[in-house]
Order: sequence, then C-alpha cells, then structure tokens
Amino acid sequence: MVKLKVDGKEIEVPDHFTLLQACEEAGAEVPRFCFHERLSVAGNCRMCLIEVKGGPPKPAASCAMGVRDIRGGPNGELPEVFTNTPMVKKAREGVMEFLLINHPLDCPICDQGGECDLQDQAMAFGMDASRYAENKRAVEDKYIGPLVKTVMNRCIHCTRCVRFTTEVGGISELGLIGRGEDAEITTYLEHAMTSELQGNVIDLCPVGALTSRPFAFTARPWELGKTESIDVMDAVGSAIRVDTRGREVMRIMPRVNEEVNEEWISDKTRFIWDGLKTQRLDRPYVRRDGRLQPTTWADAFQTIKTAVSATTGARIGAIAGDLASVEEMYALKQLLNALGSQNLDCRQDGSKLDPAFGRSSYIFNPTIQGIENADALLLIGANPRLEAAVLNARIRKRWRRGNFPIAVIGEAAELRYPYEYLGAGPETLAELANGSHGFVEKLRNAKKPMIVVGPGALTRDDGASILASAASIASAVGAVSEDWNGFGVLHTAASRVGGLDLGFVPGANGANAATMLRSMDVLFLLGADEMEFSTKHAKCTVYIGSHGDAGAHGADVILPGAAYTEKSGTWVNLEGRVQMGNRAGFAPGDAREEWAIIRALSDVLGKKLPFDSLSALRRQLYEAHPHFNSLDEIAPAPSNEIAELAKKPVSLGKSGFASSVKDFYLTNPIARASAVMAECSALARNNFKAAAE
Repeated sequence: MVKLKVDGKEIEVPDHFTLLQACEEAGAEVPRFCFHERLSVAGNCRMCLIEVKGGPPKPAASCAMGVRDIRGGPNGELPEVFTNTPMVKKAREGVMEFLLINHPLDCPICDQGGECDLQDQAMAFGMDASRYAENKRAVEDKYIGPLVKTVMNRCIHCTRCVRFTTEVGGISELGLIGRGEDAEITTYLEHAMTSELQGNVIDLCPVGALTSRPFAFTARPWELGKTESIDVMDAVGSAIRVDTRGREVMRIMPRVNEEVNEEWISDKTRFIWDGLKTQRLDRPYVRRDGRLQPTTWADAFQTIKTAVSATTGARIGAIAGDLASVEEMYALKQLLNALGSQNLDCRQDGSKLDPAFGRSSYIFNPTIQGIENADALLLIGANPRLEAAVLNARIRKRWRRGNFPIAVIGEAAELRYPYEYLGAGPETLAELANGSHGFVEKLRNAKKPMIVVGPGALTRDDGASILASAASIASAVGAVSEDWNGFGVLHTAASRVGGLDLGFVPGANGANAATMLRSMDVLFLLGADEMEFSTKHAKCTVYIGSHGDAGAHGADVILPGAAYTEKSGTWVNLEGRVQMGNRAGFAPGDAREEWAIIRALSDVLGKKLPFDSLSALRRQLYEAHPHFNSLDEIAPAPSNEIAELAKKPVSLGKSGFASSVKDFYLTNPIARASAVMAECSALARNNFKAAAE
C-alpha cells in the first residue's frame, strides 16, 4: 500500500494503482477518454492531466503514472497531487479544444447523444469557444460488419477499440495507421470483424465513432425504460440491462458483474433483440386435418385433456428446452408427477450428466472468476469461444498474465489463445487418465490445475465414461482439494444447471429425451427446439414456448409462452450461481408466462397445482430446494463427489470429440428468428469458406 495526498486529502491505495485511480479513490473526478480499467494504458488522449507537487512545472498524465512514480518531500512529507489547480484547468481546456478541432457538429444526429463522454466532459471541463478557424478533416467510414456502424469523422483516436480487440477479443482486427492529421482507425484487410465479442467496442467508444448498426436512428436513451436482468443465450448468465420503449425491446446492454461477465457480453446476447419481435407465437393452435389452426385456450386445453385421458402416466413425458426458467420447470415437474409420470428430461442434447452423481459433477466448480487463480488448464471436448464467449475471454485474460499452460482434447479450433493440442478423442483421454501423457506432469506441478469438460464430450453415448475419466484425472493431478476444486463442466444451455438442481431428469422407470420423442402418447415440450424431430413418433405433442421454431412446427397443440425478457424467472448459471431475471415487457397477444399456462392446464386436467401466483410457486420451490432463495450465491458442492465419480467404470468409444455448437449465432429459437443473427451467421460461413480455400 502507498500513502499520498490528493487535493490535501490523505489516502492509502494499493501500490499498483495509477494516479488517476488514486485520485478517484479520494473522490476527485478526473476526465479521461483513452484510459480504461480493463485495458492496457495508452496515455494518448492527455485529458487526465493533473499537477504533481515537486514534479516538473507542467501537468502530468495521471493514467500513465503510477503512485510509486512520485516522491514525497525532503522531510518525509507525503507525495501530493492536485486535480483542480489553475494549471490543470488550463491544460484540460487546451486538450479539449484540440479534440474538438476536427470533431464534427453531429450531436443532433449522433446515436451516442445523451450517452457521450465527449459531450459530458466538454460541458464539465471544456471552453465555450474555439480559436481554430480552419476546415475540419474528413475520414472515410469503414464497413466492419453488420453489428458495428462507423462514423470515423468523430474518432478521437483513443484506441480503446484497438486495445479491446487485441487484448480481450484476441484477434487484431482494428489498428491505427498514419501519423498526425493522417492518423485513422481502420481494419487491416478491409473485411468485417469476426470476434464474438466485437459489440463491446460500442460501449468502449467514448464518442459516436462506433455505434450499434441495428439500433441506429431508432431511439434516444432518455426515451427508454431500463430493466436489469440476466442473459440466457448461453449458460454464463451475464448481467444485462434490457432497454424498452413501450412493449418493444430496443436494445440490450451489459451490466458490470465482476464475478461473472465483468462488463462484457457476447454479440449474440447484445444483438438478439430483433428476434424477440419475429416468429412469435401469440395465440393457441391445435392441429386439425394436418394443419395447425388458431383456437381458444379452452379448446387447446380440452384437446390436451382428451389425449391425457386416453393414456397412462407411463406414456406421458416432458422435455425442457435450453431457455426455460426454474419456476416453469418446477411447475411442469409437479404436473407430470401428479399425472403419475417419471418421464422428465432437461437434457435435450442427450448429455450424460446426472444429479445422482452429485452437484459437483455438473457445475463449473472453479467458478468463472476462479479462472484467474488457475495455473494450468485442460479442455476436454470443449470450445469455449463458441460455447461461452465471455468465459473464453476470462481464460484469455488469465493466459495473458503468463505461466498458464493450456491443452485441448477434441477439435483443433481457433480459441484466441495458443494451446497444446493433445489429440482428438478418447484415446488421448485414456493416456492422460493412465498418467502416461506428458501434459499430466504440467497438471501435477500446477498449484491450482483446472480440467473443463464440454458438451462435445458429454453428449455422446460414452459421455458418462468420459466424465468419470476426467474426474479421475482431476483426482490424480490434485485438481480437487480442500481449498480448490478445479473440475468444471461447461454448459451451453441456460436452463441446464437449474433443471439438474430440480431433478428434472428421468425417474426410476422414466424415459430420457430421445426415447420420449419416439414413444410417448403425450409429450410436453417446454421450449424444446434443439432435437432431431425427424425421429418424433409421439402421438400428441404439446409445445409451450414463445417462438414458432422446430418444436412448434411438429406440435399438435401450441400454447404461446413468454420470452425471457417478458417474465420474471430464476436461472442458474454454469457455475451454480442462482440469478433472477426481471420482466422488461409483456408477451404479445394471448401469450402468457409458462408457469401460469401449466397452472391453468393442471386445473383442466383435474390435477390442480397448489399455487395461484408466482410468489406462491416460489415459496413452494424454496421449501423444496432452499438454495434457489439465495440469489447471486453459489451453493457449496462437496468436492468428495468428484472422487466418487472417478471410481465409476469406464468404457470409452473411438470417435473424436466435436463441439455441439456448429453455428455460434443460431443456437436457439430467438437467435434463429433474428435477421441480424442470420446476417452474422452467413458472414461467418463465408469467412470460414474463404479461410478453407
């Protein structure tokens, strides 16, 4: 720790702090454009100038000077800096005048208006006039893809976007060329950006040079209602803010959550909102004469009652989809149990995870923030860049610090950081389990090794054996101890951990998802769209969901539900963190929240569920599963479960591991309804073909 004075106020800060951070710790406001806490220091905007007592008779850039770089007085006086002296005021006004020399007067038509750092700081620290009379320079706009719009005349060369793509995104797609007045930010090869995190440069840009292309010219920030919620596009559970105007979602923004997503979100999370408006189910449907016909709720419920009455509980099943909330899965499980059915499954991809193995066997035990404490990593059948882009950025962040060997068993994909490729599948895994592979020593020598098993390894027929083999490696190399559990499972579905916590899996004599699809008389699909429906032979399929996707196309009865922005729900992210999403708008037409649909249906079926409101449902849920009441907390999972899992018999197949995510942009019904995601998907396929050629 270092002691110093800021404007006469004595403070103590960590010795790695910059003077800018120290000043803010003391409560002083220091303007900046180029400095960002999560990026390297550039020191090129010069807006953060301060005065250092005893230093040179000129202002100093506080972002580029550490608290250890200044000295105290000759008699032991503390180092002292000032943020509000006449010298500082004049220097900041001069810098602002220079920044505005070439900045266009675009504020009335700029999408950044109302959220612009340049506007705010010009008001707070600038002058009311300029001495510059020459013509402003002009810079050609660049096309960098369907997500980020450029107006490069506004660029002030803070280089935040360059540093983000290089350091966090892991791919150098933007750079600064030229010098002086000819300097400009551009792409290297004049092609669209390919990073799955590129939308974050919109938030980072302190002016209107980089803005959201889909959101352009649609709304002003002060027109929008803002609702804090949770993302469900993957299993990371990123903190988001949903901005709405009336009933319509206009944009999705990140919120800061240091333990989960820091302040980044993936492009799928950010730009999915147009998919919330299209392909929506807004009324019940019943299939008659081979065609789905609009009908009333009463008629749809009566059709289901007729089908249920004609069969037994053993021939009724339910499959939960990837976006389902805990509340609706709990309600559906209660209904199925009341009907005498044990046929439940939340693993529509066929994953071999099972709550019977213990909670440690299916959550990301190291936690997302814990990645930064790990010192070796083995990825088994996982491609975190496509399956959990924000988590992948955290792995890259740890890699950039050094001394972090990474190895991969599975596809040799581009992960945005170097790794040691060990092999394609089970044979390599067996070598590691036997201790005969060289990378085992790197894991053993690490203090906190981490082993991550992905869906590419778990959705196979031998998925349970692969999980047990990974657990045996974790036990052998010391990845599981009293103070560290480095065994983690990487999920792609937001609903998966919550469903496993609920026990939404087949009972003693229950059928799994694939079997249900082929054999049930009545099958409930709770937003389940990611299955091979060509094998479906269920006699009466009831689809409860928000979008007309694969599940709805083959259904006999459709009950319209609410999207994740239209309901209050609980989701559990891949690390087991319980989070609650809030309702930002209302579902269209006759659509209703899924738990309410299930409750109304239970009454018609003569199995009335014992709750009439969401709060009553949650009271029952918390009684049965108390950890769901601990929001933003991770219920501890016993680490001895990994050792027990490692003892299970192993029978491995031969084929290599393949990621379950083939197209990052089209992984769920909302994404497939989005025109923006379709454009991104087409661009990604073209880039892949060009790279292959």
